[in-house]
Amino acid sequence: MNHLSALLDPVATSPSAPAQLLAATARSATTPAHLVGDTPVLWVGEPFTDPGRGFWAKLEGHNPGGIKDRTALHMVRAARGRGDLLPGGRIVESTSGTLGLGLALAGVVFGHPVSVVTDPGMEAQVAGLLRAYGAEVHTVTEAHPAGGWQQARRERVAELLALHPDAWCPDQYNNPDNVVAYRPLAHELVAQLGRIDTLVVSVGTGGHSAGIGRALHDFFPGVRVVGVDTVASTIFGQPAGTRLMRGLGSSIFPGNVAYDLFDEVHWVAAAEAVWAARALARTRYATGGWSVGAVALVARWLARVRPAEERIAAIFPDGPHRYVSTVFDDDWCRANGLLGHVPADDPEEITRSAETVVEHWTRCRTVEDPRPSGAPGAARPTGAAR
Repeated sequence: MNHLSALLDPVATSPSAPAQLLAATARSATTPAHLVGDTPVLWVGEPFTDPGRGFWAKLEGHNPGGIKDRTALHMVRAARGRGDLLPGGRIVESTSGTLGLGLALAGVVFGHPVSVVTDPGMEAQVAGLLRAYGAEVHTVTEAHPAGGWQQARRERVAELLALHPDAWCPDQYNNPDNVVAYRPLAHELVAQLGRIDTLVVSVGTGGHSAGIGRALHDFFPGVRVVGVDTVASTIFGQPAGTRLMRGLGSSIFPGNVAYDLFDEVHWVAAAEAVWAARALARTRYATGGWSVGAVALVARWLARVRPAEERIAAIFPDGPHRYVSTVFDDDWCRANGLLGHVPADDPEEITRSAETVVEHWTRCRTVEDPRPSGAPGAARPTGAAR
């Protein structure tokens, strides 16, 4: 009897030797840091996708806090190694949630107090978890007139750093360690799938899209990288606006976004991401929040229109639990006008990101760097990435 059969019918057989009990057990860990990584991949096929089509989803929600556990641990470890973060020094950072959970984990592992700065959009469940894990939670109450909540949070971070002379800020938006941290994730994908033709990945700080995409190019020079953003995000040249979606998108220009890496970008609206996240939950039992819904919608479409033999890998940054009161709450979704919006079969197409203000699922195959000259990592627009 194989392991799956034993799980489905645990009384059907008994091991003949104690050693056989070890084969199906989870790995042991002497520190919570060792629980991060080695996340599974799941085939996402019909009925979420068309018959005979599908994609592989990397389930980063199987980390203790989500995908950013990886970068939180790496950034803290690297800063300690350089002497930027002294023993017992405070960690201060801006976050919408997932990085905060990762930094709380790093604080426990390495012995650092943690202060996170967020805004009213953080879910109560996440704020409660952060406090349970020992982190201080500071919530800004007014958005910056130009940089939105992100800029308001960053200004509060600067104030906290001034109050704590021994404090260190990871600066996830511009820290190159944020990118390097995701190389192991790419290596896991290669080991799990053998070949990857297309990577579908959400873009927020730019860390995991750049880190995974660059590492995959080392193995597969022709791999296509498809970025997924939210409407009303400035990252790929759209004007900033009010956004319900968390974890992807930005009102500032993160220095870690590798614009030359992307073959195309898709913008997805909140109602479309909700539809996809809920459809995933009903059909595949593996789902998540805003980023997962948006990425799954795009990967689903690519699985239909790309050649059948193409191997598509999609990154699901977290799981569903923190979204019980938002994405998966009917009353909340109804109050925000998010129910009953079935996405179109195909995205709208534009030729340049500045061509029009997008309001729903839209695709652009010319990816440009919109950052002003002199911004971190900024470069002149170069047209199509490849």
